[in-house]
Amino acid sequence: MGYPAAVEALSIPSTLTLANVLWALLGLSGFIAALFVATMLIPAKAVRGMPTPSGERRYYKLNGMGLWVFAHMVVIGSTVVFGASLSPIVTTWFWPLLVAANVISIAASLWLYVGGKRRVAAGEADGEITGNALADFWYGVELNPTLAGVDIKIFAYQPSLIGLHVLVAAFAYLHVETVGTMTPQMFLYQAFWWLYLYTHYRDEPGLTSMWDVIAERFGFMLVWGDLTLVPFFYCIAGWTLVGQSEPISTAAALGLSAMFLVGLWIFRGANKQKHLFKLDRNTPIWGKVPEVLGGRLLVSGFWGIGRKLNYTGELTVYLAIALTAGTAAIEPFFVFIWLLSLLVHRAWRDDKRCRARYGELWTAYCERARFKMIPFLY
Repeated sequence: MGYPAAVEALSIPSTLTLANVLWALLGLSGFIAALFVATMLIPAKAVRGMPTPSGERRYYKLNGMGLWVFAHMVVIGSTVVFGASLSPIVTTWFWPLLVAANVISIAASLWLYVGGKRRVAAGEADGEITGNALADFWYGVELNPTLAGVDIKIFAYQPSLIGLHVLVAAFAYLHVETVGTMTPQMFLYQAFWWLYLYTHYRDEPGLTSMWDVIAERFGFMLVWGDLTLVPFFYCIAGWTLVGQSEPISTAAALGLSAMFLVGLWIFRGANKQKHLFKLDRNTPIWGKVPEVLGGRLLVSGFWGIGRKLNYTGELTVYLAIALTAGTAAIEPFFVFIWLLSLLVHRAWRDDKRCRARYGELWTAYCERARFKMIPFLY
């Protein structure tokens, strides 16, 4: 990866030492532990989830917004009162923290695997033991592991997304220290991520209707995705932005803002419409009582236009974030490219699953909502 000059001089071998990795392990473990303690102390709203494969409807305690605000208070307070800077997280600790995140992901997955096998075998927890040790480690054994009354699967979103936000903010600190000011594109990068996370926490109850929460067992695949992939990969555009000193034009900034806001509206709006429909089929969508095909499939709002417009909105969001770094480098687009391949495949897989489940009703739905992801094109 071609890093900017401010970071390029700090070669990977000079920061990726055993001592730094051990310190990073201590720091990252402390960060996760602090969030865990905070999630037990900060008031939470109990939200009843959708039925699991066994038919159980669990209650989830959600206080992500409180945790996110708490993280803001710590960072802003440390900066204002003590003059602290997040830039060393990028310049010195990024690679040791990445290694530490992988170590913690593996260790946590092993802990979940061993404990989950015992609890599921004893009938104390909902889950599945396939007998294939590698598959059970990868996909997990237990559906909803808990620790001290905290649902670990739900909690894992906090170090994932708050950790991502800390890394994103660290690029802003380094950028200002390097360039002397904040360019419009770096401001947009920060603003886009802030709005993305704000709307996530605003609509946090929607987590309870996500497939990962309802039906996926909690193993290495989800643990590594939460603790390693999301925070350290999704911030990748920051590496390109941090050394840019030439501001983008006002027209470009306005165009990117419009792209991001439209994408976010579609992404969050479509997901919220489906979630509210699952809770109450009479909840108005765009001011009208929802129309339901065959008594089962929603054909109002975004879901009457396309079958996977939520994916379209999500991809638009990530494309706008990547474009804040310009088009001279490919690295900022890695997340968008990866998600494009992932979501197109998932849309195809979901179509097969729904066709098998609903039969002719799904065919009728496809005739009504003709487009998968892009109206008039796909």
